[in-house]
Amino acid sequence: MPITISSFKKKKLDVKLAGNIGFPILSVKNIKKDTIFVIEASSYQLEYSKLFKSKYAAILNISPDHLERHKTISNYISAKFKLIKNQNYNSITFINKHDKYIQSKIKKVQYKCKIINVNTKISKKFIKSFQNEYFLSASNQENLSFVVELAKKFKIKKKNLIDTINNFKGLNYRQQIIFKNKNILIINDSKSTSYSSSLEMLKKTNSIYWLLGGIPKKGDRLNLSKRYCRNIKGFIFGNNQKKFYFDLKNKIKLKKFSNLKNALKELFGDIKKDNFSKKTILFSPAAASFDSFVNFEDRGQYFNKLIRKYINVKNI
Repeated sequence: MPITISSFKKKKLDVKLAGNIGFPILSVKNIKKDTIFVIEASSYQLEYSKLFKSKYAAILNISPDHLERHKTISNYISAKFKLIKNQNYNSITFINKHDKYIQSKIKKVQYKCKIINVNTKISKKFIKSFQNEYFLSASNQENLSFVVELAKKFKIKKKNLIDTINNFKGLNYRQQIIFKNKNILIINDSKSTSYSSSLEMLKKTNSIYWLLGGIPKKGDRLNLSKRYCRNIKGFIFGNNQKKFYFDLKNKIKLKKFSNLKNALKELFGDIKKDNFSKKTILFSPAAASFDSFVNFEDRGQYFNKLIRKYINVKNI
């Protein structure tokens, strides 16, 4: 979403970011007649909203999530699809061509708006046209594919789009690289609140030391093949460690800890003993943060604070 904002601004469009990302829509000021709102709408907001309608909508992907609220995956999908249901004949919705939940739902109802199926498998040629390691993961390339399609509709030049991609620094606590040298890569992915949101990072590299814990999502499962699992050590922290241990005990090597501080201390002890040439510390909790933290930002800040005790990095 922020990269969409940056692309629009390069074309000198008046654009505002609002919604679930942290800026309530009604708090936005200095609105003009031609202002473009880029809104992140959660399934919670869509479920109870009766009036929300957009000219353009995008449903990037769907996985079992927020089932403690919606009860079933069917209810969750229906909440998401209110984005499309509320649109009119002059509207456009972008959907993931390869998402089984989205494609199954879209075939069942005739919608008023125009539907564009987005091919989320970006060509290697396009990937080579920019230099930004943030977009090397499959999940971020999937997100980028939607930005590319939106850019076409707003006639944003390819050069401006590529410049924006190259200059994009990513967002705090979302697959954020906070330290890197020839031996260690540290990623703060505190935004991860489910197994599915951690999945792509677990496929990213060998020798992963995975920190996870918090309030698990109902019905959540880790669908990761054995060839990736053999490279992962899991360090579970928090009050729900039994649930995570039960989920993962037959998949990866595991250790349990009462809190994140103790887990990280043990992790750095293991790193010193292990002989792997390259090691990745992945803080991707795969769970909600509310058991111990205000929100995922608070959790991400705390992780960075702990890391500074082990590695001399001042700018995290």
